Amino acid sequence: MLVAIAGSAAALTGLLFVAMSVAPRRDPAVGPRTIQQVRAGAALLAFTNAVAVSLFGLVPQTNVGYPSITLGVIGVFFAAASMRSVVTSSVTAHQKRGQLSLITVLLLIFGTELFAGIAALADPAASNPPEIIGYALVASVLVGIGRAWELVGDIDTGLTASLTVLTAHRQTAEPDEHKPDRDGS
Repeated sequence: MLVAIAGSAAALTGLLFVAMSVAPRRDPAVGPRTIQQVRAGAALLAFTNAVAVSLFGLVPQTNVGYPSITLGVIGVFFAAASMRSVVTSSVTAHQKRGQLSLITVLLLIFGTELFAGIAALADPAASNPPEIIGYALVASVLVGIGRAWELVGDIDTGLTASLTVLTAHRQTAEPDEHKPDRDGS
């Protein structure tokens, strides 16, 4: 599993760099750059986390707990710094809620990884901690994909925003019974 995670996260990291270099720059008049910076940092850290822990886990005789603890601590500090940046920024309350939910998910991923890394070091023969770390890495890649998509498209791909778009599209896509069709009938 670590081979697949390392390969996919490495490829996605490369694509993130390419996408960020060709994506149009955000107009500063649209709003503060805090959200874009948090998205970029979250995507890069999520992918880097998965690559680093997976690659170190592939080294023979290496306990995956060491890189998990290291990246878990880095991730928790990133989440705390991101939370401070978002809370003190001038973004709207709606934008803050969206970014704080992202940060909460990151905190859960990195916290899980950190505690599973500690458990892996405490009992190297246990099979549960490496399995939990694997799940955290998969979640990290998935969050990275979502944040990269938001960053490149500069859109919110969260559940609430997606449901709003789907509902609004459905309401406008329903034909009106009283209007004639395009062919005039």
